Amino acid sequence: MDPVNSIFRSKNLNFSALTRSHGVMFGENTSVWRRAGLQLQRSLVMAKRQNYCSPDLRVESTLKKRRVYGRGHMAARDSSEKGASKVVSEEIKKDKDALQVQLQLRGNAEANVLEEEKWQWPPWKQMKTKLQVAERYKLIGLTSLAFVICNMDKVNLSVAIIPMSHEFGWNASTAGLVQSSFFWGYALSQLPGGWLAKQLTGRRVLQFGVLGWSLATGLVPLVAGFMPGLIATRILVGIGEGVSPAAATELIARTIPITERSRAVAFVFSGLSVGSVLGLLFAPSCIENFGWESVFYIFGLLGLLWFVGFQIPAGKAELAFPGQTAPLIEKSDKNMVISENNRHGTHLASSTSVDPHAVELNSELGAVPWKAFLKSRAVWAMIYVHFCGNWGHYTFLSWLPTYFSDELQLDLTNAALVSILPSLGSTLVSNLSASFADTLISSGVETTTVRKLCQTIAFISPAICMTISSVDLGLSPWTIVAVLTTGLALSSFALSGLYCTHQDISPEYASILLGLTSTAGAFPGIIGVALTGYLLDQTHSWSLALFAPAIFFYLTGTVVWLAFASSKPHKFLS
Repeated sequence: MDPVNSIFRSKNLNFSALTRSHGVMFGENTSVWRRAGLQLQRSLVMAKRQNYCSPDLRVESTLKKRRVYGRGHMAARDSSEKGASKVVSEEIKKDKDALQVQLQLRGNAEANVLEEEKWQWPPWKQMKTKLQVAERYKLIGLTSLAFVICNMDKVNLSVAIIPMSHEFGWNASTAGLVQSSFFWGYALSQLPGGWLAKQLTGRRVLQFGVLGWSLATGLVPLVAGFMPGLIATRILVGIGEGVSPAAATELIARTIPITERSRAVAFVFSGLSVGSVLGLLFAPSCIENFGWESVFYIFGLLGLLWFVGFQIPAGKAELAFPGQTAPLIEKSDKNMVISENNRHGTHLASSTSVDPHAVELNSELGAVPWKAFLKSRAVWAMIYVHFCGNWGHYTFLSWLPTYFSDELQLDLTNAALVSILPSLGSTLVSNLSASFADTLISSGVETTTVRKLCQTIAFISPAICMTISSVDLGLSPWTIVAVLTTGLALSSFALSGLYCTHQDISPEYASILLGLTSTAGAFPGIIGVALTGYLLDQTHSWSLALFAPAIFFYLTGTVVWLAFASSKPHKFLS
């Protein structure tokens, strides 16, 4: 039905009757006819201009006025005004046609909207159109998931080493050698990983790192009886996992403004704590039900699934990481990164000409300013503090289940479950410390002061708790567990201290700086894990083998950090 005629019919009106009434009522006075006809035309045009939100009401109001006016002149003659009525009829017909076209266009637009709002399947496609997540948050989410799998493949051996030692007759020194072999590869891949992340982007480096360590993890049971083969596979696992911190740092430095950086670093690296929790939680069950070999097959498969999901073609699904031709961050996100970093002074001094888009990291080959790195006291402070922090982290990560099993007389399952507690605490503390650090920076506290405060808490807290646990104070085993859990959890303040400093002082070289400091930080895994096993065989004392070295490095690291650390932007010249 004609939408305009439907309006008039619903009100018992008719265009032809209207025309006749207007032709009659204006017959005696041409000037009055002209004025009223123009007024009618203007009224209809005004109705059109108001988008016809209620066209029936507006047209009805106009027509009622004209009909009332016409009835007062019904005595006028009709025969002499046929020509005038024809003109009015044509004008009204034009307006009627225009009104019809506008209503039709409006109806088509509403139909298109209704078509777009139809339920889509699968339902998450509809959710994606309504909940647009900034690209940088997708980057951080997938990177954190990769870190979860990373530590699951790292800690599985710390649980499996107990039944493996019984099966193959290994002593503590041999077990320490096997566990430390992971860190050989981890140390070798730090600097290459940082360089590759700068050249190829952190996305690609992380992607193939996960693939490499997952395949190597699945090979462990096949070569476990052959010591050189076992050590080689663990080295490969270490190489694959060693590139992930630099890859993550490259992504964070490019995409996250300084006011969100502590939270981003905490969220990504807290994936390591979550991975430790999940690994220590599920590994004992897998070993008891399916044998120690199953833990390597299952955990390796998780990494392969992550890699396959990471490879979804862009044409078939929305990628979490955009393709190589697409920007890593949206324009609005990029502007926010630049403006926030400029506001907090993370770019270089204004006296130096700097491209504001340097935050996107130039991927061209170029000379790395190694001499400038090594001349910086702040860089040396990061190197030593990274070494100190990893001594405590790696030795306890590797030996804590064995300590709880031997010293506290817990079975395999309970020892692994108790070992989860520090990682659970670290997950909570890391996010609290990140919010604490970002709040201080946003309120105007100098970035260097915030980083020093957080790192000091991260070192002093475990040093005190380890001292209490190592001294014979007559504490119950569960009290020792609580004290160690508290100290190791508070060490996660380092994620808002040391681990943010690389991006603070140089977003451009952040991945390479982390590779440099992580290379030094990997040596405690090589030396410390093996040395702990050797000292345990020689002294039969957990206090001397495990606790004393960690306390020493925590305390000296605190002194160096407070003396030389800095988060002020540096321009490292080649």
